[in-house]
Amino acid sequence: MRELRRRLFVVAMTVSTAHGAWAQSSAPSLQDLPQTRSLPPQEAAAERNPPPSRYLETALLGDRGIDTFGWLAVGVGANNWGTPFNGTITFSDRNWQVMMNQLYLVNERTLDADGGEWDIGGRIDLLYGTDAVFTTAAGLDAYDYGSFNSFFVPRWNSSKYYGLAMPQLYADVGKGDLALRFGHFYTIIGYEVVPAVGDFFYTICNTFQYGEPFTHTGMLSTWTPNEQLVTYAGIVNGWDNWDSGTPSYVTSRQPGYDDNAGFLGGITLRSSDESQSLSLTTYTGNVPSGTGSDPIQAISANRSYASVVYTNELSDRLTWVLQHDAGWQFGLPDGLYPTVSGQQPGLAQWYGFVNYLFWKFDDHITGGMRVEYFRDNNGFRVVTPLRNADSQEQPVGDVATTGFQGNFWELTFGINYRANANWMIRPELRYDWYTPDRRGGPLPFGGPIGRVANASGTEYGQFYGGGDVIFQF
Repeated sequence: MRELRRRLFVVAMTVSTAHGAWAQSSAPSLQDLPQTRSLPPQEAAAERNPPPSRYLETALLGDRGIDTFGWLAVGVGANNWGTPFNGTITFSDRNWQVMMNQLYLVNERTLDADGGEWDIGGRIDLLYGTDAVFTTAAGLDAYDYGSFNSFFVPRWNSSKYYGLAMPQLYADVGKGDLALRFGHFYTIIGYEVVPAVGDFFYTICNTFQYGEPFTHTGMLSTWTPNEQLVTYAGIVNGWDNWDSGTPSYVTSRQPGYDDNAGFLGGITLRSSDESQSLSLTTYTGNVPSGTGSDPIQAISANRSYASVVYTNELSDRLTWVLQHDAGWQFGLPDGLYPTVSGQQPGLAQWYGFVNYLFWKFDDHITGGMRVEYFRDNNGFRVVTPLRNADSQEQPVGDVATTGFQGNFWELTFGINYRANANWMIRPELRYDWYTPDRRGGPLPFGGPIGRVANASGTEYGQFYGGGDVIFQF
């Protein structure tokens, strides 16, 4: 996603974010080499023989080194309560509603890593579908805060459920083991990604959706001195932000509100046989963090984030991935969010642990399991249903503005069936449960979220089943 900030006009904002990562091209390239995470099975399409057939390639662009490709992802999912929204699950957030999640198009010119001379490249991604609303950046494909007093109301939506996003628009300059990227691009943080061809599971984990950035705008350098080491360093304009301006109604604002420059960087280490990798990535810098009234104020304060991803290919069939993320938001108005014992006022914290196991049965079928714990320490990150908050629709009981303070657990089992290099089917079963910090607090499953007549509003768990079909072209 993206970052969501949702709060009433005169009260405050609630923020919820999302994330992404380097998207993959149809052939290995310089940007494919410095991965911050190991490749899930379907993301390794570039390593398959034969690779996916590309039907949009033209001689005019191909002769100039420009690749044209994309994919179509269509899926459906449902929860056991029969409520309209699937609880905290996003991307597949609507119950029994067939969703064209992604119609994704890419034009890309990758750098020549072996030419020995300076080279230029670039990429533009367009995403149309139900996932677009979660992948927008303020000031680009979403309005800035001053337009609707909320982040991030989508700007290019054709309806509440379908819209257009442009998650990447950048230029690359590089020579040998050094590359510089300028523009709007997916984050290097985390393991799961926005592009459907880059994730094993149809649904995404809470740590990805609610904890991490999706995109950045700015500059990022990559240095790859050898096959065992990759380093990243850059300056970006916050996260999930293109060019968010100061709200037009603000009569008083604290110094530095428009200063959202932040550091994005990290390092990836690989074993000599490439069976193990360790990635450490971080962001620290200002983001717009809250509003108040009397007088109306806008503030910008530091947000810091760290992610660790460890991958171990235990055998030719079994791969294990462990991820840990942690985030801190400083400078929130006192009393806006509940604190916990020993925590300083004005601070919100969140963190997650995710375990993955992948088992390759044969060249066509791979099984996967994901176990996750995500903690929203202050009710600052998790908002549901997220689509209602994005589209400025308030659910019954105003639950979208309160957030959910507590612990989120998730267990998912899935299968990837690859009929051939172009077709993929991803069925899955998932169970989520939630333990709030105070009993009787807002609940993310059943009840007020689903708004069904006979729901009691006391459900803390949810069973979900769903899947999608992906066609690459």
